[in-house]
Amino acid sequence: MCMGLGYHRQAQRELQEALQGTSHLPAIMTSAGALVDQLKAFGAKRISLLAPYSDALTRVVVDYIEAEGIQVKDFRNFSILDNLQVGERDPLALLEDVKALATAGVDTVVLSACVQMPSLAAIERAQAALGIPVTSTAICTARQMLAQLDLALEAPGAGADLGGRTGL
Repeated sequence: MCMGLGYHRQAQRELQEALQGTSHLPAIMTSAGALVDQLKAFGAKRISLLAPYSDALTRVVVDYIEAEGIQVKDFRNFSILDNLQVGERDPLALLEDVKALATAGVDTVVLSACVQMPSLAAIERAQAALGIPVTSTAICTARQMLAQLDLALEAPGAGADLGGRTGL
């Protein structure tokens, strides 16, 4: 997302070109592309999101998503600048964080806009509390991987967007 609006398409194209002529051309995707593609596939037109990033980087993410035609109603970020600390953050803390997020009138909440920030343990609990689909970049990435592998789009505990409609 930092490379410019819509850059996930260019990155995928460049990777595909680099692999031309190999005996097996794998499916290529990016987590940024998975997030925006899956939000569109879910029919999300208006979202709110949480991110671990700095203010400036979170603004880049919001602008990127909005350039893809998805309105970001509200967002909160945690200004965690150390990637190791992002990965160590307690995913259940998101259940408190999401309470500060304006979610009325949104189609989906992105509980973690960063594939590195853990969120899976909180997805279904947040979804049940909010009464709307809750997803994350990691879930969108996993869903797109499953689709590309022609596997069932289901994962226990992963919320509405991976087959679980509990609480909705």
